[in-house]
Amino acid sequence: MDLRLKGKVVLITGGAKGIGAAIARGCCAEGAIPVIVDRDEQAGEQLQAELRASRLESGLIIAELSAPEACASVVDGTIQKLGRVDALVNNAGVNDGVGLEHGTPEKFVASLERNLVHYYAMAHHALGALKKARGSIVNISSKTAVTGQGGTSGYVASKGAILGLTREWAAELLPHGIRVNAVVPAEVMTPLYQQWLATYPDPQQKLKEIVSKIPLEKRMTKAEEIAAMVLFLISEQASHITGQHLFVDGGYVHLDRALT
Repeated sequence: MDLRLKGKVVLITGGAKGIGAAIARGCCAEGAIPVIVDRDEQAGEQLQAELRASRLESGLIIAELSAPEACASVVDGTIQKLGRVDALVNNAGVNDGVGLEHGTPEKFVASLERNLVHYYAMAHHALGALKKARGSIVNISSKTAVTGQGGTSGYVASKGAILGLTREWAAELLPHGIRVNAVVPAEVMTPLYQQWLATYPDPQQKLKEIVSKIPLEKRMTKAEEIAAMVLFLISEQASHITGQHLFVDGGYVHLDRALT
């Protein structure tokens, strides 16, 4: 299937590692130009060097997106350098463990700034360019938005709000032909996931317990599988899909646990 993404400029927050990096690589494979936005300078430079070694075009912007003014700078810098933004992939975030019992209102607000506010700020500042391109937005949420997890109120509140904003923006942007969708991963092996596993006395046993509950093939979802859905959604092949929450999770959220 030709996704017809050649030459399209795709802004990807949290684009240096994990799901974001898989999306960036997928963009390059389709001839698109990913702009990798991340606060991890080393990881960003490593990914860009990898892409350039393969003669693939990409951009890199190092930014801490919890500062709203940084979002405006990211968008402005992209437009100045590349002249356009065809798609925005809001992906950056961290499951920071700010819970109800052991958190504080101040930490909760800080978690929203890390995980939610920049989704709005990036979309707000990119809107003019997206209107010109009749582009699209894909928001990366999390299964915790619909299942809960326990002990991570800030993160879950953010991921739930992202699902709501996806529907709201899809409705608001209908007159401009801008499509807005959300991808909902469950268990995906990323650097952050590996760090979380490492907090257990026996990480391999914990991983074995997790994958035993994933209905399809009893395995983790690959970052590349999330990326494939994102690439489809920002392409013309998904030209009549908007306001949707797409679960890429091997049936983890919706299928009967008896199956596992």
